[in-house]
Amino acid sequence: MRWWQYRLVAAVAFVAAALATGAAVLRPPAPLRFGPGGRFKVALFADLHYGENAWTDWGPAQDAASDRVMATVLDAEKPDFVVYLGDLVTANNVPIPNATLYWDRAISASRRRGLPWSTVFGNHDDMPFEWPPEWFSPAGIPPVHCPPAASGCSFRGTPRIELMTAELNRDGADGLSRSMVGPQELWPGISNYVLQVLSHEERQDPALLMYFLDSGGGSYPEVISSAQVRWFHSQSHFLNSDGRIPEIIFWHIPSTSYVKVAPKSKTEICKPCVGSLNEEDVAPQEAEWGMMDALAKRSSVKAIFVGHNHGLDWCCPYEKLWLCFARHTGHGGYGDWPRGARIVEIAEKPFSVHSWIRMENGNTHSHITLS
Repeated sequence: MRWWQYRLVAAVAFVAAALATGAAVLRPPAPLRFGPGGRFKVALFADLHYGENAWTDWGPAQDAASDRVMATVLDAEKPDFVVYLGDLVTANNVPIPNATLYWDRAISASRRRGLPWSTVFGNHDDMPFEWPPEWFSPAGIPPVHCPPAASGCSFRGTPRIELMTAELNRDGADGLSRSMVGPQELWPGISNYVLQVLSHEERQDPALLMYFLDSGGGSYPEVISSAQVRWFHSQSHFLNSDGRIPEIIFWHIPSTSYVKVAPKSKTEICKPCVGSLNEEDVAPQEAEWGMMDALAKRSSVKAIFVGHNHGLDWCCPYEKLWLCFARHTGHGGYGDWPRGARIVEIAEKPFSVHSWIRMENGNTHSHITLS
């Protein structure tokens, strides 16, 4: 495919996403590109879980701590791009009908620094509100008094499409948000898209493809569907039919293949796996419908990055690619392990992927080359 065809694909995808969400259709943002030294650094923020227990002192304190973790990581690493790897909010703990206020806060650290980013959905992002046990009484759930102007009290959760629309309406116009809705016929069908990173040289050819997939949860079963597999086949064949361009993949809930390569929980992580946190069993998707087979057959696919398990941060080889967990970033959500973020730095020539964990105290560990 020639460079102008890649640019056309990107422009069409941008306009389609804007039309699908109702966002303003402006000119597409500037392309992502490897830096002058031929490197492209990505920070992964996983499982932020904003909005928990807002009616207590604990909840807002956790959100403030999450703000500090991301600020520490971004200021230390100065990445070129940020990926929000699902569960930005704990919608089932947000007692307001619109969780976009917390979603907006979750991405504000990147916005303030002028860093482009993308988001994928996790299983908590669009869950309906769950009544906390402490709200119950012997008489049952206390009465709910809705404002007179409201048509009724809604605790349905904020649907994926509304969360994405709010993000794109605010941040898509200035080119910071690179998130997309994804083809409407897919199921789950919101955060499925591919981003191209152009060469640091003057030519306009992509040197890296980043695929983002909605792994379900919340209002969907926790799966990557066969329709998404077909979409990936179509996209990868069109953009990278000869496998010349390296590809990396992002979604939230680990596939069942992660179970196959996982070190036994609560044991030391030994080579060829690399990591520091192995405190629980992998909690995988409900089923495997072909995506891992599709990825394993492509030599161009180098690594998959997921969140979801707060007590895991390892990378392990699988077939000819790597399966990696990010590090639990947010102070919301379960677990009291120290927070941090996985950093992924890609070198264009010769191609390589190097990764490590940056902790909230500023330390780094678990350096590994994934290619």
